[in-house]
Amino acid sequence: MYAVDLHAHTRFFHGRRSLGDRYDPLGVRLLAEVARRRGLDGVATTNHDYYTAFDPSPAVVTLPGIEITTDCGHILVVGSDPPRGTKPGALSPAEAVALAHDRDCAAIVAHPFRNSTVRELEDIPFDAIEVNGKHPRSQPLVEQLADERDLPLVGGSDAHYPFEVGRAYTVVEADRLTPASVVDAIREGHVSARVSQSGFDRLLRRGYRAIHEHKHVIDAIDRSTPGVGTPPGEEETADR
Repeated sequence: MYAVDLHAHTRFFHGRRSLGDRYDPLGVRLLAEVARRRGLDGVATTNHDYYTAFDPSPAVVTLPGIEITTDCGHILVVGSDPPRGTKPGALSPAEAVALAHDRDCAAIVAHPFRNSTVRELEDIPFDAIEVNGKHPRSQPLVEQLADERDLPLVGGSDAHYPFEVGRAYTVVEADRLTPASVVDAIREGHVSARVSQSGFDRLLRRGYRAIHEHKHVIDAIDRSTPGVGTPPGEEETADR
């Protein structure tokens, strides 16, 4: 079995692609080193709407991936051949999943209760649903959703800073750790989600929650979309 963070970013900022391209090689090395120190075996680089092939890390296995911004929310694509780039909001969830499957990758619903209405789509062949490390308080709702859809759960930290790596991760049952074996394990249901309960991670979550509550961008757990921000398609309702 392997412990793998399936949702991590090599940079702490969005946009400014040219600057990011220069920073990313350092970012992936920092991710891998922190992952090693936290006892992980691998980490997927899932940057927003682009994929860059990085040199293999001596610390842990780095898995190819991308976080696609669809017109309903984010979808993680992990596997040996993710798309090199996508235009934010240009693809529907169905198109993103089809693209992932055409490239022999797994398609995962990312943070289904934060900035997303992807969870409401019942006829799309997703491979798994994510327990997100940024706001794991929604885990009971995610577990219920996964049970209703008969899909496995995976864990990802959603790290934008290296110290966030591993706050949620996936246990992968496989003989060896490769992009293909991870995809197979997800599709066969040989995965499970874990959330770190270390003192540091609990403190970090409380800190983020305080910041988000101060900014009035986080909903209560008993509302329909707990998380940060307004889900796509609900902006007009939120403004009334």
